[in-house]
Amino acid sequence: MNTSTSSTPTSVVPPSPVATAEQQRILDRIAMQRERLRTRRAARAQAMGPNGTATEDTEESLALRAAGFAREHPLAVAAMAGVAVVAGPRRLIRWAGVLLPMLLRLRR
Repeated sequence: MNTSTSSTPTSVVPPSPVATAEQQRILDRIAMQRERLRTRRAARAQAMGPNGTATEDTEESLALRAAGFAREHPLAVAAMAGVAVVAGPRRLIRWAGVLLPMLLRLRR
């Protein structure tokens, strides 16, 4: 048996070549993008509630918000559906053409 201690070989890393100005600009852009992603991830994690669900101030999709509204206010949704049936499809499409651009401008 050989009882001599063998040391692990140290890996010799050759010095990295110096980047050109164009390469350095690209490396700087990559670093900035990584930092943006880190801050976005940190903000998203901070916005999450204690049980891992999104809190009220985070933006959800329109479908999720509409479903939540329908669950919370079933009578209001039924009233809106009744008004839509009485108004008819032609009038609804006309009003959607007027209101939708206004709503989209307000979201900006």
